[in-house]
Amino acid sequence: MEKKDFETWLENLSTSFFTLTDLQKNETLDHLISLSGAVQLRHLSNNLETLLKRDFLKLLPLELSFYLLKWLDPQTLLTCCLVSKQWNKVISACTEVWQVACRSLGWQIDDSLQDTLHWKKVYLKAVLRMKQLANHEAFQTASLIGHSARVYALYYKDGLLCTGSDDLSAKLWDVSTGQCIYGIQTHTCAAVTFDEQKLVTGSFDNTVACWDWSSGARTQHFRGHTGAVFSVDYNDELDLLVSGSADNTVKIWALSSGTCLNTLTGHTEWVTKVVLQKCEVKSVLHNPGDYILLSADKYEIKIWPIGREINCKCLKTLYVSDDRSITLQPRLHFDGRYIVCSSALGLYQWDFASYDILRVIKTPDSTSLSLLGFGDIFALLFDNHHLYIMDLRTGKVISRWPLPEYRKSKRGSSFLAGEMAWLDGLDGSNDVGLVFATSMPDHSIHLVLWKENG
Repeated sequence: MEKKDFETWLENLSTSFFTLTDLQKNETLDHLISLSGAVQLRHLSNNLETLLKRDFLKLLPLELSFYLLKWLDPQTLLTCCLVSKQWNKVISACTEVWQVACRSLGWQIDDSLQDTLHWKKVYLKAVLRMKQLANHEAFQTASLIGHSARVYALYYKDGLLCTGSDDLSAKLWDVSTGQCIYGIQTHTCAAVTFDEQKLVTGSFDNTVACWDWSSGARTQHFRGHTGAVFSVDYNDELDLLVSGSADNTVKIWALSSGTCLNTLTGHTEWVTKVVLQKCEVKSVLHNPGDYILLSADKYEIKIWPIGREINCKCLKTLYVSDDRSITLQPRLHFDGRYIVCSSALGLYQWDFASYDILRVIKTPDSTSLSLLGFGDIFALLFDNHHLYIMDLRTGKVISRWPLPEYRKSKRGSSFLAGEMAWLDGLDGSNDVGLVFATSMPDHSIHLVLWKENG
């Protein structure tokens, strides 16, 4: 048959073939195969393999491959990585897929990082850490031994833990090594806070004191409270120190001179927590950058504007029940945007711009769970027996860790959270260091630390 006639015949055959049903098409192919010889069958076999096993990831433009891969879940993607080196290379370079997968696990994502192969590694590390948390294998414990009487006060910052004890001493520990860096003679400590140069202590003797770490000398003594001082905070920029006491007052002091500048009244219970913090949101009452003082007692949280104007009035009082039937736990979180406190009803989160309650997070056992730390993704909670990590996106506890019989405290100062950055989302590097510390009946300090991620 001439080429021109063959092309005409083939075109007519193709037109007729497309009019057939699938069953008729199959019968036609079966008939043609039965008429074929070895050469035709070999040709058919070679072409079928190419058609059926076409590597679309290799043939498609990279952008289109990335678009298709976004529809697959991470576990399927990991399986696809095993198909070939080419598939592994393309899938590993699909940055957005792995970033989304990391976010779904509660991981922080730095979008500016351009290393395309980085995020798959981060995801694999994230999966391992989340598996350890789910299996209660993410932490390890250690102890600090050195005090000879009960430890009432703890404060943690930048890898250093400060402890204040009834043995009339305060110690500064390097958590990573367990070594005591400084040990100085003080009064009985109900609260401690520190920086590189100084230690500030609130005491059961109704006073606040400032101490120099290097010499151990008391550089300032703040007298005026008529009850034990349970909480202290200070700011060098403002030259202010604030203290909350069992005399139901908050006092504002000049940090450098020890002079009492103001006494804030209005609480009807022990003031167990004071926090001096910059505001990060705007409202009709304050602007970003304004300093705010929070003071908390058994039933209320009071908000005070602190700046150059010392004679401040209470901006707002927050509470969870009008009739005082619901008490607040003696722990308080304030990051300049939100106020969070735990109660018998669960975790209360207030928006600092409006003072409205954003949400009440019910905990598995609200009556006994207390707040340690609160972030954008996770919350750290505890009770008499366990440490808990809650995923705030779902309200579910994703991990727990057993705790020994630690020393109980109604004031909430003999236990604390360690590193807090991971509560805003793990990033593959911030899951290190101290998680939780508490004082024990034998005067030691029990530490819960992140276990190194394999």
